[in-house]
Amino acid sequence: MQVMTDTPIVVMGLMGAGKSTVARQLADALGRPMRDSDADLEARYGTTAAAMAAGVGADELHAREALVLREALAARPTPVIAAAASTVEDPETRRALASAFVVFLDGPPEVLAERMKSSPHRPHFKPDLVRMLTEQRDLRLPRFREVADLTVDPSTNTPEEIAATVLARLDSAKTR
Repeated sequence: MQVMTDTPIVVMGLMGAGKSTVARQLADALGRPMRDSDADLEARYGTTAAAMAAGVGADELHAREALVLREALAARPTPVIAAAASTVEDPETRRALASAFVVFLDGPPEVLAERMKSSPHRPHFKPDLVRMLTEQRDLRLPRFREVADLTVDPSTNTPEEIAATVLARLDSAKTR
C-alpha cells in the first residue's frame, strides 16, 4: 500500500490497548493532527462513552463511535485517529477504512482489563472486565484482521516501539 500524506492512519484495538498514546506519538512524528474517538464523542455529545453507554445504550454508543470515525477519516488535514474498537463492527465504517492505514493493537484481555481500571471514561459493560474484553476480542477479531495493515501487541511493545514500527512500515511502503 502506498502511504501518502493524504492517507489517514487509524489506530484500533480494545479498550486499554494504548490507542490514544500511540496515535499521539504518530501524529507528533508525522506533523499531523490527532483525532480521538473519545474526545470527538465528548465534543459532539457533551458526555463520555461510559455515560453514553449508561444513558442511551451500547448500540447507540457504537453507532455514534462509527459516525465520529467516518467523519475523522474525511477530515483535512489528514489525521492520525485513535478509533473506538466497536467501529470495526460497522460495515460502512469497514469500507471507509479501506482508504486508511490501520494499526491493530492486539493485547491480552487480562492486561487491557488492568489498564481499564484507571480510566473512568471507558464503559464497563460487564463487572468482569477480563471476560468482557475476551468476549469483545472474540467477536471483533475477524473484523480487526480484515482491516488491519499492521498488528502489534501492546503488552510486549512500548508505545514508543509501536510508533517506531508503524513509522518504519510507512517508510517502507513509500519506497515500494
